[in-house]
Order: sequence, then structure tokens, then C-alpha cells
Amino acid sequence: MTEHEQRRQTVAQGLAGHKIDVLLVSSPSNIRYLSGYSGSNGLMFVSAGESHFFTDPRYRLAVSDMPGCAVHVVKGPLIPAASALLKRKKLKKIGIESSWISYQDYIRLKDSLPLGSSLQPVTGLVEALRMVKSLEEIGLIRKSVQVNSAAYSLTLKHVKAGMQEQEIAAELDYQMRKLGAEKPAFDTIVAAGANSALPHAHPSAHRLIENELLLTDMGASLNGYSSDMTRVAYLGKPARRVRALYRAVLEAQLSAVDAVRSGIEAGKVDRAARSVLKKHGLEREFVHSTGHGLGLEIHEPPRIGRKEKTRLQAGMVITIEPGAYIDGFCGVRIEDTVLVTESGCEVLTPTSKELVSL
Repeated sequence: MTEHEQRRQTVAQGLAGHKIDVLLVSSPSNIRYLSGYSGSNGLMFVSAGESHFFTDPRYRLAVSDMPGCAVHVVKGPLIPAASALLKRKKLKKIGIESSWISYQDYIRLKDSLPLGSSLQPVTGLVEALRMVKSLEEIGLIRKSVQVNSAAYSLTLKHVKAGMQEQEIAAELDYQMRKLGAEKPAFDTIVAAGANSALPHAHPSAHRLIENELLLTDMGASLNGYSSDMTRVAYLGKPARRVRALYRAVLEAQLSAVDAVRSGIEAGKVDRAARSVLKKHGLEREFVHSTGHGLGLEIHEPPRIGRKEKTRLQAGMVITIEPGAYIDGFCGVRIEDTVLVTESGCEVLTPTSKELVSL
């Protein structure tokens, strides 16, 4: 049995707990997790004993080998074909991924089902399985992390005053692809000077100047799996205030990393970072959570936030990324991709956390 078949079997075993007969899967990442399919148009349903996959003729060859899953190549919308099969199978309680199905498809599906059938919103069934990565998935994330860090190292060698933020972002994306990534995992963030105080700044035409901080937040998508890293460099010799801010955030990041282990609540990891920044008088400048899971998507459960009760498990891959942002001055964020282990964690990101002077 393949890993994809095992995953579908696990989903099927969980249907009764959600009081449904079948799960209609429409999330692209969940479909990829359960089948390996990465095309732009797909629909799957999983029930006890069987799975069915629907796509259009463009992907006929791509889905020709899907062990343990019946493949239906159809012309036109996929929902009517799936609905017709659901009716033939006499499946009454149909789970739908409420975060993914469009209202149009929901109405189309609802109107096509016979009397006595019902649609039940289901959230997190597949995502809960995706939180703990297999050895193969961890290997793919490792490769993504390595490509991401190598792209950053190569780009940093060419960064100098006068370059635009968007020029640097383009170079980072180019280096990622050159090293094997199919795309950036998200829109690359490059922010200099006061722009770095915007946690999700967009690269602009701003040109770097001497004595300016440069924040880079980047991730690679390699074979579908994401990495995520944030590093800070400085053009010139960092001023005392910049060094103090950087030391505080680094201390918070290392404290949170040290807290990561199997069995700990995610909220305790967040509080480990937050308490350090509070000690430095920076608690109000930390405006987001400490991290998040990643894998087939750049943001996946678990969220590493203040009130999160989810207990970390060995095999989860998360980010640890506290930051402090001072309006009109600069912002510092330090982020690693981290693998949870039974005894603690392994920081997968190889890039040094030293405040680099350019």
C-alpha cells in the first residue's frame, strides 16, 4: 500500500467520528496530500472502502497512475460528475470542506442530491493528519530549507547600497528557482530601514542606503513542500540601538526554540518568546504570533500563538519567528524552520543568526 493510500484509509476511518459517510475533498493541498496530484482542477471523495478522483482531460496522463483510487476524467464542471456518483453509491451524509468549496459549487451540489441526503461542513479532518509529517515529508522540507538558505547566501553577496528592495527580492526568487525550487513559498519580503517595521512589507522601489537595516523573509517551495526563514543584515556598522533591538529579539527566538518539545502546549512556546520581549520593554512591539506549522502550505496548523492549546508532537514542523517593530525606526524578526522531536527540536535552518554587516 502506498503512502497516499494509507492516508486515505486513515481519513476513511475518521469519517464516523464526524458522522458522515463520505468526505468530498476540494482543498488543493489536501488533494495533493491524499493523492499526489498537483494540477489546478481536481476533486476527490473518500469513503469507507473506496476513493474516487475527478479531473478534466488536460490531466489525463498525470492521473493515469493513482493506485487504490478510481479516476474519472470528465468534461465540464466536476461537481455534477461527483454528485452523480454519490447518488449511485447512495451516500447520504456528505462531508464538505467548508473553508474551500465555493458557494456556487455548494448550491450546485445541494440541488443535485436526492431527498434525504445532506451536506455536512467539516473542518480540519485532513489538516489534523497533515500536522505530523512522515519521514519522506521531513526529507522534502529539509531540501526546501537548504535551497532557501543557499539562495539567501548567494544573493547577500551582491547586496549593496543603491539596490532596490524589489531588485533584491527578484534576485532571491531567481536564485531559489536556479537551485531547484519550483517557486517561492510566498511573496518574498525585502524591507529596508523604516519599511522593516512593517511585518508584512511588500518590496518597493526604495533604494538601500548606508547605515540601514535590511530584513528578508523568504521561503522556497520544492516538490510542493515549503520552508520559511527571516534574517536581518545591516549596511554599515549597526548603531547601538539596532544592536540592542536585535539582541532582544534573538534572545526571545532562542528562548522559544528551547521551549519546543513533544507534549508542550503551543501557547507555552509563544509565551517563552513573549516574556523575553516583555523583559526588554518590547511586548507591545511584538504584534503577531511566534510561529506556525508549514508543509504543503506555508501556513498550516498548529499555530504557535499565546492561547493555543494544541500540544506539539514529534514530527511536526513549525516556524519560530518572534519580532519587534518600532514605527519610524526599524523592525527585527528572526525566523527558523524547526522540527519537533521527542526530546526537544531540531533547527533545520542552517543560516547563521548573526547580525551581518554588509
